[in-house]
Amino acid sequence: MAGKCELTAIEFSSIDNTYAWDKVINENDYPVKTLFMDADIETKPFKDIVREVKNILNMTKPQVVAIPGWSSPAAIVALSWCCETGTPVVLMSASTAHDEPRILWKEWIKSRVVSLFSAAIVGGGPHAEYVSALGVKRDRIFTGYDVVDNAYFSTQSDVARRDEHKLRLQLDLPNRYFLASNRFIEKKNLQRLLDAYASYVSQLGANAWDLVLLGDGPLKSMLIDWVACLDITHKVRFLGFKQYAELPVYYGLANVFIQASTTEQWGLVVNEAMASGLPVLVSERCGCAHDLIKNGVNGFTFDPYDVDAITLCMLKVSENSCELAAMGQASQNIIRDWSPNIFAGNMLKAAEVALTVPCPKAGWFDRILMSLLVRR
Repeated sequence: MAGKCELTAIEFSSIDNTYAWDKVINENDYPVKTLFMDADIETKPFKDIVREVKNILNMTKPQVVAIPGWSSPAAIVALSWCCETGTPVVLMSASTAHDEPRILWKEWIKSRVVSLFSAAIVGGGPHAEYVSALGVKRDRIFTGYDVVDNAYFSTQSDVARRDEHKLRLQLDLPNRYFLASNRFIEKKNLQRLLDAYASYVSQLGANAWDLVLLGDGPLKSMLIDWVACLDITHKVRFLGFKQYAELPVYYGLANVFIQASTTEQWGLVVNEAMASGLPVLVSERCGCAHDLIKNGVNGFTFDPYDVDAITLCMLKVSENSCELAAMGQASQNIIRDWSPNIFAGNMLKAAEVALTVPCPKAGWFDRILMSLLVRR
C-alpha cells in the first residue's frame, strides 16, 4: 500500500431514526456507497441486509475491509463475507471492558467473533486492552478511532466568541454557563446531574453559573418536571437538539463542558468541547476519560453515581480556584493528538498489518455462529 490507498466508504443507511441530523452532501474525494436510501438499516429484515452488504462487497472487491464493531447484523455479514473470500479485516471499536455489564458466555461468543479480525483500530488505552483480551494481538491494535474535526470546532467557536454579545442576545444565552449535550436517555445520567447542579446553586446562590442542556429524547418531559421540583427552572435552559453547524456557537460561549454518563463507550462531545477550548468535567465511566482528561490540567473526572462529587467539580471550576483559560488551552493541546489525520494514519497502519499477517480462518462453528448472530 506504500502509505496510501484507494478508499470506498459504505454507509449503512442515509436515514437515522435515533438522531435528526441533516443529510450531508458527500464532498470527499472518495466514493460513498449507501446500502439503504429509504430507511434506517435497523428497520430492515436480515435477508435484505445480507443481500445488500454482500452485493456491495462483491462489486467493490476490497483488499482490506474495516468494520465498525462486531455485533450489528451488517458488521457480522461483512465479517462473514471476508472469511469466505479470504479478505483481511480490521476491527473498529470503541468498547471497553467496563462500559456495559459483561456476561461470561456473551464474552466467550464475542471472543470467537473478534478472533476473526486481523487487526484493530480502537478509541484509546482501555479499548486496546479490551480488544486484546478478546483475541487481537496487542501489536496489531492501533488507537485514534474516536476523533472529530478539531479545526472546525476550534475555528468556529472562536468566530462565535468574536461576536459574543450579539449571539448571547440572539440565542438568549447566559453570561456564564455549564454546557451539556446529550440524548435525553437513562445512561446520560441527567437526573443526577440536575441533582448535583441544584446543590451547586444552593451553595453559590446568585454567583452560580447557569446550566444549558442541548439535546432531546424520551426523558425530556421528566427532566423538565424534575427541574421544576428542584426549584431551579430559572437557572436551567433546555435548548433542544442542535445540528452540527450550530454546535460551535454553544461551545464557544460556554465556560465549562460537563458529561455525566454512567456508561459511554467514548463520548465524542468531549472531543468537540476540548477542540473548542473548554475545560471539561467528565464521568470516569466515559471511555474517553482515561486518555483525554488530565485532572487539574484540562478538567476533572468524577464518579457519575456520586452527586456530591459532581457538585464539587462544578464548585472547583466556578469559584476562581482554576485558571479556566489555561485549562481550555490544555484541552486543545491534548486533543491535537486525537485528530482525523491521526485516525487516517493509524487506520492505514492497521490495514497494512492486516495484509501482512495470516488471515484468520473461520471454522464450521464460527460460520454457524455468525449465521445465528445475523438473525438474532
